[in-house]
Amino acid sequence: MSDRSYVIDKMISAKRIAARIETLAREIETHYSGVDKLVVVGLLRGSFIFIADLVRELGMNIEVDFIEASSYGNSTESSREVRILKDLRGKIGGRHVLVVEDIVDTGFTMSHVMHLLRAREPASLRSIVLLDKPARREVPFTADWTGFEIPDEFVVGYGIDFAQRNRNLPYIGKVRFTE
Repeated sequence: MSDRSYVIDKMISAKRIAARIETLAREIETHYSGVDKLVVVGLLRGSFIFIADLVRELGMNIEVDFIEASSYGNSTESSREVRILKDLRGKIGGRHVLVVEDIVDTGFTMSHVMHLLRAREPASLRSIVLLDKPARREVPFTADWTGFEIPDEFVVGYGIDFAQRNRNLPYIGKVRFTE
């Protein structure tokens, strides 16, 4: 799959992403006002740029941890089998937890991860996704905060890859295959 020829059309600019993250950070701060410390859990690998920008905008006491889950590999389609490749280092029982994901389409990964974390009995468990593709949903999942709702397009950039390429783009781009 990764050797297919494609071009990338800009879909969401870096400036729009930054402005939206600022707004989301204020909403999160309001929601968690009075909370001593928030555990922010990033889903690797795709969320690493989003989580970095988000936590820098949050004016509150936070702890950052990561979990790595995969249902794609190098394909453009979900395998529908979620694998946990790296688990959290810290304990979340009795703590307020915000899960940060880059993109939700089928819902399999986030549904699985939220179920897994809920079983660890956090004080609260919420989610934020940068991109939501509701047209692709196969498993019920709705994030507590969403950056952008997008159509059913294959996208890259801002941490999101295609066969481990294009994560470093500062914007979200739509992949258009040329063959």
